[in-house]
Amino acid sequence: MFRYLARRIASSMFALLVITVIVFMLTQLSGSPVNALLPDDATREQIDSFIREWGLDKPLWQQYLTFLGNALQGDFGTSLKWPGQDALGFVLERMPATLKLGGLAIVLSVVIALPLGVAAAVRKGSAIDNGAQMFALVGQSMPNFWLGIILIWVFSVWLGWLPTSGMGSFAHAILPAIAIAWFQVSALARLTRSAMLEVLDAEYIKLARVKGVSERNVVWKHALRNAAVVPLTYFGILAASILTGSVVIETVFSWPGMGWVAIEAIRGRDFPVVQAVIVTYAIIYMISNLVVDLLYVVVDPRIRHG
Repeated sequence: MFRYLARRIASSMFALLVITVIVFMLTQLSGSPVNALLPDDATREQIDSFIREWGLDKPLWQQYLTFLGNALQGDFGTSLKWPGQDALGFVLERMPATLKLGGLAIVLSVVIALPLGVAAAVRKGSAIDNGAQMFALVGQSMPNFWLGIILIWVFSVWLGWLPTSGMGSFAHAILPAIAIAWFQVSALARLTRSAMLEVLDAEYIKLARVKGVSERNVVWKHALRNAAVVPLTYFGILAASILTGSVVIETVFSWPGMGWVAIEAIRGRDFPVVQAVIVTYAIIYMISNLVVDLLYVVVDPRIRHG
């Protein structure tokens, strides 16, 4: 088990290293920071001083090592769009808002998708099954930003039940959380249904029924636990994609989280903040997948004992 987890941690660290290379190279490909950060009327002396200060006169590999060393210390520089703000510190200040919205979306996804997928599998071919499949098809076909706009129009503008944007009370988080979770509910419900259908046809499930085990225990204790490996695999992607996929929704609803900061930093060509956001999101992905690997050990005894 420990060897399995060690391999997963090592692969995650290697992936994070590759991401830092990609982030650094994309910054280089986006153009010289001189043109982006200095005014058009900058003097030759100002340009030369800027190049020396940023180390742009050094070879590319030395610039990357400097960037990597600073990143390991959490130093991505000072924000250009928000003067005086440390880039990473500013991003981390907005993380609780994103985690609040993403956490609510994850809860909605799991609470709705798992019972829906199980019910569709148990009642295969029934109206519940057909309705669940139609819901999943529609949910996976709608862009979340379009759904967010429709939700604002219906529940905020037309009915006046919920606020249109901003962050304040719990009511402000309902519409953006639904817009984020809708696609994930559809995907997770379909995966749960497929996994349950495969498990419900297994011999040990038939044996449990022959022995007189109640249908509730058969479905929720025996079948769901063995079928959980498939949706659990998706759960790591779900958790990370909900948090990172909130970029568009946070912009639509003016939710002041990391996604909103990312969009504003890209518009303002604030390279330090963009780099800090990308690396932070990469770490979120890494942690999510490590949590899923730990859950594998709990759910699958073959990993625990192998």
